[in-house]
Amino acid sequence: MSDPIRTRPVSIVSALAILGCFALFLLLVYIAYLPRQTGPFTGDGIRTPEERRQILADLKAKEAEKIGSYAWIDQQGGVVQLPIERAMELTVQRYGTNN
Repeated sequence: MSDPIRTRPVSIVSALAILGCFALFLLLVYIAYLPRQTGPFTGDGIRTPEERRQILADLKAKEAEKIGSYAWIDQQGGVVQLPIERAMELTVQRYGTNN
């Protein structure tokens, strides 16, 4: 007959060391996934469809005003902003072919 395998009981120090390592691992995982605290939220939040439509309409109005007006982009460099129609006319005059 064979002798039964004898197992030694786990010592308290070994059990505490294993639990301590597991607790340290959990702490590191918690810290790694903890969101960064950057202060209070200052954004606009969720907007309603009506608010988004109004913001889009305002943006389109600003863009329409911008493409239809003259302005200096770089006055020292001589760069100006032209209305889009005038810019297209000048481009056709400059690069257009005479047929």
